[in-house]
Amino acid sequence: MNFPLSFIPEREAKPRKTGQTMVIDKGLTCIEAEGMAQDAGDFIDYVKLGFGTSLVTKNLQKKVDIYKANGITPYFGGTLFELFIIRGQFDKYQKFLEKFGIGMSEVSDGSMYMKTEDKLNYIKELKKNFNVISEVGSKDASVDIPTEKWIAMIKAELEAGSQKVITEARESGTIGIFKSDGSANKELIDTIIKNFDINNIMWEAPHKPQQAMFIKMLGANVNLGNIATNEVIALEALRMGFRGDTFFQFLPDNLKQK
Repeated sequence: MNFPLSFIPEREAKPRKTGQTMVIDKGLTCIEAEGMAQDAGDFIDYVKLGFGTSLVTKNLQKKVDIYKANGITPYFGGTLFELFIIRGQFDKYQKFLEKFGIGMSEVSDGSMYMKTEDKLNYIKELKKNFNVISEVGSKDASVDIPTEKWIAMIKAELEAGSQKVITEARESGTIGIFKSDGSANKELIDTIIKNFDINNIMWEAPHKPQQAMFIKMLGANVNLGNIATNEVIALEALRMGFRGDTFFQFLPDNLKQK
């Protein structure tokens, strides 16, 4: 904070378990990654190297090391996990993570069909050597997952050893917990909130109206993911009530204009 403004929400310092921000890196250069990490690293808990970009990123180790040096946990997107799994190369996937010093694995089944039992077994196996975060929801808009199945899947994956479960929305914010027009799937979101400790959920919310909705609903310290690399500081301002969307959120009633 550059000035101790009054009536602002309390934010935990890193490492934190609440109010985490997961940023999606879809191909930053090392220079761009270093700039983001140095200027906004205090606000970033995880950087996901999106989908399979880690397979084609030049100077991958250098980028991983930049994030680590700035107190950020880098990990590879769940689609990378699926790329190895569909080819029957689970062991090689683990070796790939180890080669680049990646301590977290994302387990997902958003692009390919995977039996629930198999997904849970992957979580259990990976947990032996890695921190695990998993993702629920399909990347295919034609796949309709009933609310009760979402709840069952989240519960099972947390019990299998996933530290947090990501609720799918894609970088487009038009699937899973959101509808095709970007509006909230309110019934699904409300049901997830009622059934789980929200600190165990990472809500994908790539767009400002979606982020503002979760902050208004669950407070400044809600976990938010799939944040664009150029929106990190803007999101922190939104969390703190420093943007129009959350301007009155944390003010006492006597300061709120009718």
